[in-house]
Amino acid sequence: MAVIGKITGRDEAAYRREVASLVAWCEDNNLTLNTDKTKEMIVDMRKKSSTHQPLFIRELEVERVSSFKYLGVNISEDLTWTLNTTQLVKKAQQRLYFLRRMRKFGMSPKILNSFYSCVVESVLTSCITVWYGNTTVADRKRLQRVVKTAEKIIRTPLPSLQTVYHRRVHRRAATILKDPTHPQHGLFTLLPSGRRYRSVKCRTSRLSNSVFPSAIRLLNA
Repeated sequence: MAVIGKITGRDEAAYRREVASLVAWCEDNNLTLNTDKTKEMIVDMRKKSSTHQPLFIRELEVERVSSFKYLGVNISEDLTWTLNTTQLVKKAQQRLYFLRRMRKFGMSPKILNSFYSCVVESVLTSCITVWYGNTTVADRKRLQRVVKTAEKIIRTPLPSLQTVYHRRVHRRAATILKDPTHPQHGLFTLLPSGRRYRSVKCRTSRLSNSVFPSAIRLLNA
């Protein structure tokens, strides 16, 4: 369970109301929040960040962390993805061992390819639409190096992560377009020509490289 609250300037009132609301909801539904397992992460992209007061739940201070793993994705307070990339590469490299063993036992390239897709690629591309657009060139090379190693083991070409990312983003966009009830459906509006979609105005490269602006660019390509 995650709570997201906005801190405007030095005013943390709205954020703390969100936390208090969650605590009250848990109490009303006979649930107990484990403060020892509760973490707080503050994302502050300003050049001069403010000092934030500690968060308390039932008079117990909540630990503040610089990164947190949520639904399998390592999110850092500076919204960079190097830590997430490191964890994915480490996990995928461990699974390459089994791919090597299978080849040594004489498995066919078709079986090796299927194993790669199910066991290795599935790790590298977990929630890829969330983070890949804002990864650094160095991180992308580290990820792609795993794919290249798998290609040498299987001895067949494999789709690059860039290709997989574009495919997943396009699929996500198609799903949203078919669902008028989707919260982000309104972002995909056609221009008067009826052939291209209106671009999302982005003030930062971080937003421009995120999934929805990227999806619109792919649809317009």
